[in-house]
Amino acid sequence: MPFVATCDLFDTFKDSARFLAPVFRDFGAVTRFSGPVATVKCVDDNSRVKELLATPGDGRVLVVDGAGSLRCALMGDMIAASAVKNGWAGVVIWGCVRDVAELATLDLGIKALAPMPRASTRRDQGIVDVPVELPGALVRPGDVLFADEDGVVLLTAEQAASLK
Repeated sequence: MPFVATCDLFDTFKDSARFLAPVFRDFGAVTRFSGPVATVKCVDDNSRVKELLATPGDGRVLVVDGAGSLRCALMGDMIAASAVKNGWAGVVIWGCVRDVAELATLDLGIKALAPMPRASTRRDQGIVDVPVELPGALVRPGDVLFADEDGVVLLTAEQAASLK
């Protein structure tokens, strides 16, 4: 999926595009990324995040609904390195990350709320490939996400296909 600036997407689609609230910070070395969405819904348990990012990403973006929890990190340097190795374009986490200095060196788009040194406890919980509600928008598996310094925009696959 070719990258298109989020401001240009607004100019093209206006309010038929969906926008995440401006609450996310950049943590990866890549600040502009895009790709089809895969989703995980989990709270304080990154079991599914780790599993998914260890599979072929094929340029996808993982959107994690961590319910905005600030209690622990849902991704650190080892899981993020696995995402890079497996070809994921990015990760957007409605929650925290850790190992921030290392994340900043990885060739991966990473947006999250904040850093938190506490790791999650793995309890084998979480749901994959379900619609998730993040601040500002409902995110569905198969949507196409575009992220840059101005924010995060979501298009349907049909809208994204019209950009070609």
